[in-house]
Amino acid sequence: MSQYQQILVAVDESPISYSAVEHALSLAKSQNAHVTVVSVVAVDPFVGVDFYAVAPAITEYFMQAEKSAQLRLEDIKQSFIRDEIDVSTRLIHGVSPTEGILQVADEISADLIIMGSRGRTGLKKAMLGSVAQNILTQCPIPVLIIKQ
Repeated sequence: MSQYQQILVAVDESPISYSAVEHALSLAKSQNAHVTVVSVVAVDPFVGVDFYAVAPAITEYFMQAEKSAQLRLEDIKQSFIRDEIDVSTRLIHGVSPTEGILQVADEISADLIIMGSRGRTGLKKAMLGSVAQNILTQCPIPVLIIKQ
């Protein structure tokens, strides 16, 4: 097995993200790797529309989503620190989750991406898409998908 030096872990609010974090903790410790944990606050579907000026509730929603993501990243970071694993966090917004994850992977020269997959199938997958599937098809480096 190759030595991983830079592991990127993509997380969101789902429980499966925490399973991905557990796998990353174990692998990073065995490989003495640096871990970057990234969370992407989904791109606003109303980009290009002056929506925030007319809908303060939407603005509040995105502010809360960003705050929640930052708290989640800090909580996860502490897990790595407790295990004496070199860790950093990134909060990305303004792009799709796929774009954000790939952007950070490129910036840090990641050797491996670890992420969870909810395992959507059929119509749910077609309507909602699959970030994991997009990463698998667009990413040139190994990707470890943790399933429920």
